[in-house]
Amino acid sequence: MTIDPLNLSQALIKCPSVTPDTGEALDVLQDILSEMGFRCKQVSFSAADTPDVNNLYAKFGHSSPNFCFAGHTDVVPVGDLEAWTVDPFGAEIKKGMLCGRGASDMKTAIACFVAAVSRFIDTRDNNFKGSISLLITGDEEGPAINGTKKLLEWITEEGDVLDACLVGEPTNPNELGDMIKIGRRGSLNGYLTVSGTQGHTAYPHLADNPIHLIVKMLETITSKELDQGTDHFQASTIQVSTIDVDNPATNVIPAKARATFNVRFNDLHKATDIERWLREQFDMVTNQTDSSYDLITKVSGEAFFSPPGQLSAVLSGAVTEVIGRTPDLSTSGGTSDARFIKDYCPVAEFGMVGATMHKIDESVKLVDLETLTAIYTTTLKNYFGVN
Repeated sequence: MTIDPLNLSQALIKCPSVTPDTGEALDVLQDILSEMGFRCKQVSFSAADTPDVNNLYAKFGHSSPNFCFAGHTDVVPVGDLEAWTVDPFGAEIKKGMLCGRGASDMKTAIACFVAAVSRFIDTRDNNFKGSISLLITGDEEGPAINGTKKLLEWITEEGDVLDACLVGEPTNPNELGDMIKIGRRGSLNGYLTVSGTQGHTAYPHLADNPIHLIVKMLETITSKELDQGTDHFQASTIQVSTIDVDNPATNVIPAKARATFNVRFNDLHKATDIERWLREQFDMVTNQTDSSYDLITKVSGEAFFSPPGQLSAVLSGAVTEVIGRTPDLSTSGGTSDARFIKDYCPVAEFGMVGATMHKIDESVKLVDLETLTAIYTTTLKNYFGVN
């Protein structure tokens, strides 16, 4: 059977699947994949203080190598509904664009890969040996606790092995074929609380203003260069996202000040090294005072790099073969579930144009659906050596 990427994209977008709710998206995929000959299993995971999440693992074939496609059907909330010019879950076509939440990130990429597999299965010769699998989660846009990470562990416990993985995240900044991701920066969130002594602003000598101190502490880490980048990564950065004191009065020095910041770091660092450095910098400031601070850090993922190899070469070659462009191999952008997959097999990311992801009126070009399907089909043929 041959799958139309547009029809499947619309069917998936019409499933309201705001994280962690998968709606009926996984059922839509399972029905189609089962009809194509895939063995499908939906697996649910749970953990304390996190919502239960449904995930799907589907596999065609029994032998190695196992070429896996990873993606997610969960989407971010629509935001201001009144600002949308279309129904976020209507999958409407408007001026040559397919519109809806998840159009860019990343239901269309899933549909294009399924369509590519259907074409590959229909046209493969008898020499095809290997397996094709899909690892689809409903927890990528959420805490990412009960999704890909646990599904990979489950797959391993079931005795399955992934040999290569293509993640369908929207990697292209402007045009299809711009960029393949072969790594990602690490991400550490810092939650800083500085304690002082509350008092009257007219009598500062009787108080200890935590705002002044927290500003000095933040200036200390943001004014210093962590590194100058590497051959494959840009320089690490620190950005303060908020400073809060919850103080409605103009004549009161507050007792506490809080700040949140994010560190995006390259593979010159580990998260533990970043945290140690942060505490050293903060200690140098606070040791000169009687004030105290508390720092909590949460790591979304370590920096990782998948050296260019067979997977990235086959994928890049497919892009060039289909559209005549040579994509950049990049490590820019935020985190993705590739940070979990890289522990199991070589991984690369390539999907739709990401210019409208998470935005109002999220959309992709209709023509890109067929182009991405052709790129994925060519990738499969070249990876398995099938004419």
